[in-house]
Amino acid sequence: MGYYDVAQVCLNGHVINDNYKSSPEFNQDFCDQCGEKTITECLSCHEPIRGDYHVEGIFGGTPGYTPPSYCYKCGNAFSWIQMALDSAKELLDIDEAINDADKETLMDSMKEISKNTPKTELNAIKIKKIAKKLGTDTYDAFIKIAVDIGTEIAKKSLLGS
Repeated sequence: MGYYDVAQVCLNGHVINDNYKSSPEFNQDFCDQCGEKTITECLSCHEPIRGDYHVEGIFGGTPGYTPPSYCYKCGNAFSWIQMALDSAKELLDIDEAINDADKETLMDSMKEISKNTPKTELNAIKIKKIAKKLGTDTYDAFIKIAVDIGTEIAKKSLLGS
């Protein structure tokens, strides 16, 4: 049987250490990529952020660790997901090319693509279709955020692969 180590992640989602307990020499109080404070637990329920999964007798951890989008204990989005959603909303607010109903649909779809559900691909397609109405710069930035927070299924749909 295995166990999860604790992950240390900055508030912007940069992974500092996915083995916070077993390799403390790599821990940092602040992110060396953005300067933001680092956390090791959910800010809502204080449950540790799951890091690398260790299995007895097997050396080497999870390659390419990605921090979770949501807390497994309380279900709340981590700060990096919420900041990305807030940025996407702000982008839509400054672009006058789409109406309020389309903005609302885009934001609802953004929330859904960060989750792995049967509706993930549907919402990625909605984003692709509606976002085409945005100005070029806004579209590029919006799609980048969508790809950054999207599940693998959403990324494939958004990038057309």
